[in-house]
Amino acid sequence: MARSRQKNSRKLEKPATVISRSNPTPFTAADLPVDDEGRIYHLQVEPGQISTDILLVGDPGRAELIGDTLLRDLEFKHENRGLVTLTGTAEFTKNRTTIIAPIRTSVATSGMGTPSLEIVLNELVALNEIDFQTRTRKPAFPRLHIIRVGSSGGLQASTKLGTPIITTYAIGLDNTGLYYEAPPPDPNTERLEEELGRVINNAINIKSRYYGKIFPYVARAEPALVSALVEASTILGVPVKTGLTVSAPGFFAPQGRNIGRWKPSLPDPDRILAEFDPMLEGQRVENMEMESSFLLHFLGGLGYWAGSICPAIANRRKDTFTARYQEAMKNAARVALLALAIVRDRYPDVRLH
Repeated sequence: MARSRQKNSRKLEKPATVISRSNPTPFTAADLPVDDEGRIYHLQVEPGQISTDILLVGDPGRAELIGDTLLRDLEFKHENRGLVTLTGTAEFTKNRTTIIAPIRTSVATSGMGTPSLEIVLNELVALNEIDFQTRTRKPAFPRLHIIRVGSSGGLQASTKLGTPIITTYAIGLDNTGLYYEAPPPDPNTERLEEELGRVINNAINIKSRYYGKIFPYVARAEPALVSALVEASTILGVPVKTGLTVSAPGFFAPQGRNIGRWKPSLPDPDRILAEFDPMLEGQRVENMEMESSFLLHFLGGLGYWAGSICPAIANRRKDTFTARYQEAMKNAARVALLALAIVRDRYPDVRLH
């Protein structure tokens, strides 16, 4: 079963290729801002400096921590606008992970919330798909694998602080995803959107000016990445939970934290969604954060593979918080890196058309 040492030391397999219809009309300088050094505008990164296997984090400090402690042979590192982007090699040498080859991996900062994430994801996709010389989309390009590693609040009382939550479906309370007409990946997403729409609408006062104006959308994590994350957590001995994630458009009132002087239009969204039964083989709505919905919606619709693993550093049912969350974040990053390697090792030749 074990592979030879020579094969273990090989670099990344040729990535799966997405075949596209290249656009013959070049993108304008206004639509695709590129500086005089050939770098995309916000990230200030050139094509080729980013891997096809990417960890996405909100905190720039977390990107640097992962690069400094979990990657070797850093070949690229840059910061612009607080967005740290770096590329190095993840290598696995413990127990069963020795069968996995080293993998070229990038870590990119998304910032906080889906509006910032929307910018970063579009630029990562452009770096992968667009020829910056001709400003046209390439006829073929590799499939991206992107996993978000972020912090979250646990919504179920049984969740131990620090437990990484692996997302199966994400519930988007933001409206960023509504600007991208990605098709629903399965019947569950459409059913959940209808049911959650009723749940949220029933929780809003009928006299509110926003009654009937909050429209949740639902996105699905790539099942192969979900399985790889679960497998990686078992290999590394990191206890995890799997379930649905809520992505809120903010941190305070949108997540049920009422510390301001305005009355929230949607009271207690954390409690309401924690009690919701998605009827998915015993899964529950496990955690709440601010980015996974758009990540899964946007990338999944493009044929890329996206996933999310976010430790619960607070428990909303028990009103607790752990200040010792860095170790939980590092464990989640280790799981995510191994999951990327497992997927790349297992599906090197899958092609999408």
